[in-house]
Amino acid sequence: MGKGFFNVPIAVNEPVKSYAPGSPEREAVAEAYKTMFNSKTEVPMYINGKDVKTGNTRTMSPPHDHKHIVGEYHLAEQSHVNEAIATALEARKTWSQLPWEQRTGIFLKAAELIAGPYRAKINAATMIAQSKTVHQAEIDAACELIDFLRFNVQFMTDIYHEQPESTSGAWNRLEYRPLEGFTYAVTPFNFTAIAANLPACMAMMGNVVVWKPSDSQIFSAKVIMDVFREAGVPDGVINVVFGDPVMITNTVMASPDFSGLHFTGSTYIFKELWKQIGNNIHNYKTYPRIVGETGGKDFIVAHKSANAQQVATAISRGAFEFQGQKCSAASRAYVPSNLWPEVKASVIKDVNSFTIGSPENMSNFITAVIHEGSFDKLVKYIDEAKADAEIIVGGGYDKSKGYFIEPTVIVTSNPKYTTMCTELFGPVITIYVYDENDYTTTLKLVDETSEYALTGAILSTDRYAIQEATNILQNAAGNFYINDKPTGAVVGQQPFGGARASGTNDKAGSALNLLRWVSPRMIKETFVTPTDYRYPFLEE
Repeated sequence: MGKGFFNVPIAVNEPVKSYAPGSPEREAVAEAYKTMFNSKTEVPMYINGKDVKTGNTRTMSPPHDHKHIVGEYHLAEQSHVNEAIATALEARKTWSQLPWEQRTGIFLKAAELIAGPYRAKINAATMIAQSKTVHQAEIDAACELIDFLRFNVQFMTDIYHEQPESTSGAWNRLEYRPLEGFTYAVTPFNFTAIAANLPACMAMMGNVVVWKPSDSQIFSAKVIMDVFREAGVPDGVINVVFGDPVMITNTVMASPDFSGLHFTGSTYIFKELWKQIGNNIHNYKTYPRIVGETGGKDFIVAHKSANAQQVATAISRGAFEFQGQKCSAASRAYVPSNLWPEVKASVIKDVNSFTIGSPENMSNFITAVIHEGSFDKLVKYIDEAKADAEIIVGGGYDKSKGYFIEPTVIVTSNPKYTTMCTELFGPVITIYVYDENDYTTTLKLVDETSEYALTGAILSTDRYAIQEATNILQNAAGNFYINDKPTGAVVGQQPFGGARASGTNDKAGSALNLLRWVSPRMIKETFVTPTDYRYPFLEE
């Protein structure tokens, strides 16, 4: 740093605004939504600080109104990906040497831009592009993204402060260098905050990035890049390309300078990318870092001592907020026989009270799933359940205007039924009712049923039962919740990630993740250098 040991602002979580009727934030986001929905936004790629247009475009439409076009984005050719790589490598020469406090200033400014002048715009874009309610947009695109930026700055300085011991004879220093080469960020549709954080946290540590957002999130990705530009991210540090994911990935991973993958998406694709990196390993200048957060088949387990209404609320919120399109969403539940009648009645009442439609109507709790492919997949499982299991509420669907799936609760007597095991990523939860006295057996069943291990929850008023679940399910969830739903991790409070088929568990929202994006260098400076090779043991 050169001129001082600088303190950064103490990170605090951004307060969630209420968007109550008549509130200024509600009026601001409604106006932004209307303006953006009725405009046509052109989204160029962003390479070396320049807007890049190819003329080869695809349209963007809201999932809740898929015949309405809100804009178009430009698709990359292989030459654009190569240009992004070359640009990043050139930018690295100066970016990697920039004092850390200068990088910090950029991303702290980005946080404040989102908290202030961009808040309504990034929330409205997320409501339009990803069909999030205003509350789901607020806790994601505004608050979580602000938290990532603020807390990552604090975590970065905490990392830099970790230094080895020195002696009077030698000064030991540890440098946290960025990775040599460039990194690759592949981000999902479902969280605007994740889409921004994956490239931003790597860049914050001094790395340069090629970023490929999900095709279904490009509308709000443009707002992210607008923020980064205004905050002062230098040209070439974060380059954005759209288009054929196979072509883009093959081009990136063919480069000898590829040094890291930061991924959130499907388990299958992540495994294929890992295999591709392995097959190319002899071509790389360094061993690439691989960080991924993938799927989940997240659970709720109720003990016979649990409060039935609390269980029902955990199911209603955990399974159906944002149409179940969260990696952490509850998609299987295990309810004891003594609680089931009350839980069943409460869940049915909750689901029947949900209003469904466009997020522009802020009284709606449920909107559309992300695209037709998701809709068709969910319909297939729902129709099979109508024949093979019992649907106690929901089960309807309609894609004439938007991709609307009714929140659906399936009940099965088979704990290994398809929808108890398969990740659906939609507003569908399957419930298995177990004998209230078979708690231990059921916990073992929970642990063995799914390949995933992302989130899970236990509800109980019996502390011995809680401890038993905590032990038996220790490898079943990287984020484990006691007497709560299995969603809603907050940056700085609940670092997020899971193992098994759910990813590398590098905990976004903590220093653990940032450590993956540095390559430490140990420097030892000796003050009095020896002039004789002989040690005392050689004396006669």
